[in-house]
Amino acid sequence: MENKYWKKLSHKEQDTRITAALKINIDYQEKLPLGIPVSKLDPNVFYEQASFLNEAPLLRTYVQNPNHIGCHTLGNSEPFFNGTQELEREVIELLSVDLLKADDLSCDGYIAAGGTEANIQAAWIYRNYFIEQFSAGIEEIALLSSEDTHYSVTKAANLLNLRSYSADVNDETRTIIEESLDAEIKKAMKAGIKYFIVFSNMATTMFGSVDDPDVYAACLSKNEVAFKIHIDGAFGGFIYPVSCPDNTINFSNPNVSSITLDAHKMLQAPYGTGIFIVRKGLMHYVLTKEARYVSGMDITLSGSRSGTNAVAVWMILFTYGPYGWYEKISKLLYRTKWLCKQLDAENINYYRHPDLNIVAIRAKHIPHVLAEKYGMVPDSHTENPEWYKIVLMDHVEVDYLMEFMEELKAANQRVDI
Repeated sequence: MENKYWKKLSHKEQDTRITAALKINIDYQEKLPLGIPVSKLDPNVFYEQASFLNEAPLLRTYVQNPNHIGCHTLGNSEPFFNGTQELEREVIELLSVDLLKADDLSCDGYIAAGGTEANIQAAWIYRNYFIEQFSAGIEEIALLSSEDTHYSVTKAANLLNLRSYSADVNDETRTIIEESLDAEIKKAMKAGIKYFIVFSNMATTMFGSVDDPDVYAACLSKNEVAFKIHIDGAFGGFIYPVSCPDNTINFSNPNVSSITLDAHKMLQAPYGTGIFIVRKGLMHYVLTKEARYVSGMDITLSGSRSGTNAVAVWMILFTYGPYGWYEKISKLLYRTKWLCKQLDAENINYYRHPDLNIVAIRAKHIPHVLAEKYGMVPDSHTENPEWYKIVLMDHVEVDYLMEFMEELKAANQRVDI
């Protein structure tokens, strides 16, 4: 596992870097900017002289309250927060190159408010790309995905006034049924669609299933239509590249134009920490020219956003380093394999991608009371569920899984009798 930018740093080394970054940012006690509608957190509410802040660089960042409006991997940005913006740039480059196999300085990106925002950002970019580059009418552009895709795609279609099409998946393997995909593309073309924005999954939210983006590319190319492919790695983006390092669902694949990651899932960053990464030459399609008072202009969906979240991601990545992160993922995958082995022994039907830490169990095996007790998530809260899922996170230890399996075993034995 070779990494150019990703390494492990001690707490002291991190503190030194973050302290230096905060010193570069504006200090409202030393300089009084008259024109920006922002300040540090209100000292009447958030006590900034607490001694524990000396040992907590992330909390110090919260107090200083940096605004990371814009995209700092291209052009100018607000000069008041250059220090922490540099840490965000480091995060984007590290993830692009060391995790997602991009060439150096070949990607732009930013810390979004979550995976949903990052997915909408992708759809927004490609809609505008097709309009500007191909003179496409909005009625000629559509979103394309599988039935297991996250609801953010439907939200993007609604917000951007685009139609969406969804291919069926195999009920057992959760892979895209190519005949269904081809039929959906032909149906869209018959309705006047000429340009497709594809959402291909790197671990679906419910199943952890992984799509092959080249299946989309081959089918769309066969039908001779233009397309852009976005990878939704909101769940799998910090797992799959580590557990399956030889995969091509990354920027080494010429069919992939952008990727969503979600740091507030596996990375356990504060909520509101998604990541959007896109190849150079595409971000400018969503430049808001009317934001003339913003240095570098605004080019993100969220506009003003907390720089503290970027610092949190930076700290997590450099606390673990690549090998520490590999060990963490390996531990979770071991627990997942252990659970699957127990389910196999009881002939309980489930789906699990071999490189991910989600186990979706057929609902027929799970009494509703048991699902509620153990906080299992159904595939539908409004209808009779077909699946309940377990996500093997840090807090889901084998002792707890053993307790769950004993109750599940007893419940299924009662049903058999």
